[in-house]
Amino acid sequence: MSQERSTRQRAAMRAVIEAAGRPLSPQEICAMAQSEVPGLGTATVYRNLKLMVEAREIEPVVLPGEGARYEPTHHGHHHHFQCNECKRVFDVHECPGDLDRLAPKGFTVERHELTLYGRCDECAAPK
Repeated sequence: MSQERSTRQRAAMRAVIEAAGRPLSPQEICAMAQSEVPGLGTATVYRNLKLMVEAREIEPVVLPGEGARYEPTHHGHHHHFQCNECKRVFDVHECPGDLDRLAPKGFTVERHELTLYGRCDECAAPK
């Protein structure tokens, strides 16, 4: 595979991840990037995701029992919402803040992750 093709594939994937506004699964990235790079395969997506994570362009979002999804690294501290119906994951830019009060006495919280679960606006809408 030529370097030009690899760069074009990565650029298409990067554009898809940036435009999504939510963490995407490798399958979503592949499907969306294929409009720009027809024939883009899953193995190529995984290979490029690994390179993009190593380059700190994107970061994995891992929820319990789920495969990794990917989002740009520049989002800063935030949390996630997963729809129980469609399984898509969305960014939540609010944070409850200081969680030291929830830790046992004498413990220090160094970091936290919060995931909300429910139905997204599309799945919750009356059919």
